[in-house]
Amino acid sequence: MASSTVTSAQPERPPRPNLAFRRLRGKRSPAEFAAAVRRAAREIGERVSCDARYVGRVEAGEIRCPNYAYERVFLHMFPGRTLTDLGFAPRSSVRGRQGRSTSESRGAGEPYETYDTRDTHDPHDLYETHDNNEESDVLRRAFMTSGATVAVASLGPLGLAFDAAAAGRPARRAGTGEAGALEEAVRRIRLLDDRHGADGLYRRAAAPLRTAYALLDAGASRQATADRLYTGAGELAISVGWLAHDSGRFDDARSHYAEALATARMNGDAGLEAHAFCNMAFLARDAGRPREAVRAAQAAQRAARPLGSARLMSLLALREAGGWAGLADPVGCEQALVRAQTFFERGPSDADPEWMSFYGEAELEGLEAQCWSTLGDWPRAARHARRAGDLQDPHFTRNLALYSAELADDLARGGRPDEAAGAGMRCLDLLGEVQSSRIHTMLAGTARVLLPHRRASGVSTFLDRHGALPRPA
Repeated sequence: MASSTVTSAQPERPPRPNLAFRRLRGKRSPAEFAAAVRRAAREIGERVSCDARYVGRVEAGEIRCPNYAYERVFLHMFPGRTLTDLGFAPRSSVRGRQGRSTSESRGAGEPYETYDTRDTHDPHDLYETHDNNEESDVLRRAFMTSGATVAVASLGPLGLAFDAAAAGRPARRAGTGEAGALEEAVRRIRLLDDRHGADGLYRRAAAPLRTAYALLDAGASRQATADRLYTGAGELAISVGWLAHDSGRFDDARSHYAEALATARMNGDAGLEAHAFCNMAFLARDAGRPREAVRAAQAAQRAARPLGSARLMSLLALREAGGWAGLADPVGCEQALVRAQTFFERGPSDADPEWMSFYGEAELEGLEAQCWSTLGDWPRAARHARRAGDLQDPHFTRNLALYSAELADDLARGGRPDEAAGAGMRCLDLLGEVQSSRIHTMLAGTARVLLPHRRASGVSTFLDRHGALPRPA
């Protein structure tokens, strides 16, 4: 693991907070506001990957002017207002800096440009910064290159290796531009996983992780930037680990999660540590190590307790409940489920981590369904799985497929084959968009349970359609 060497530099000019935008968010948490932005985008046919951290960057003044896609969405959300009314700088005043002559270009200590320059024809492009340093560009291209024509390809060559020219030069220390590009790479991977599942993404996502640790090894110009790089690299390791986990590569996932945990502990990052332990608990449950799942979930809760996020504590209690269910301990499981519900009812807060944007009432119901399924209470499991599907934001296509697969399995094992076939068909309808070995494995198990019931209504159709599926690689 690389160390972070911080050198002195001229202080950056702090960005001016966007108080107007913060007032418009009102009492909603950043995650809730980000979900509202995504809904508004769908209403007008735009596709933006807004999340809590993007909202935070806008409110902190780091994004002085949004790209055209976000501009259209914000003006749709707040009709009658201009970008200036929303607290942004005029586009011309921000963009004009790029055309300055060399003698007027920014000095070594001047901050990176804060205009959001993503191509309007590809709203998923990463945020760019106008830094002209050649060595820096070599590093940043690892995260900022994209040639998407289909969903999986839209991850693009995010992990380009250092080119031959750069190999012979000492690497320039990383700055805020590299840290921002790394953070955006994590967001893009999460977005693509939410929509399409892990199978087609894992191998492409491993290369950016290597570049992230190369950035750490290059060092950073300021401690704040070094901290962002460590957190970004750790979060990227967790995201790549999850892609391995969801596509059935458990040994790879365990290695990536361990790398993230080591990064967290080296940098004293309690939030990253809690996230790593959270995913390790989930992996241990799926790998048939329920006692390890309980211990990892409890370690995550110890790390997360000082962070002040009730929703995070709720999710971690659910991870613990899954471990107790695997140990066939209904009492321990129910106690953890009660704690999860109690924490959840406290509501969202600004302390909720960005990566938890997936966690809402639907995920709460879905994880509880998995607990009851593990304990063999099929009717109770089916009830929660059905509710999870009803509550799920359609933005999370993978989760819709997952809850449908869970429901189909619970209904099949609970002796309701016709309803199971219907739920299975709904899941199959989503598999054109979603590639997840986990979901394929669940459906295969459901198909085996339904084989003796081929004459039941809809079962034969489901089995035939499932049998025609291409096998996951």
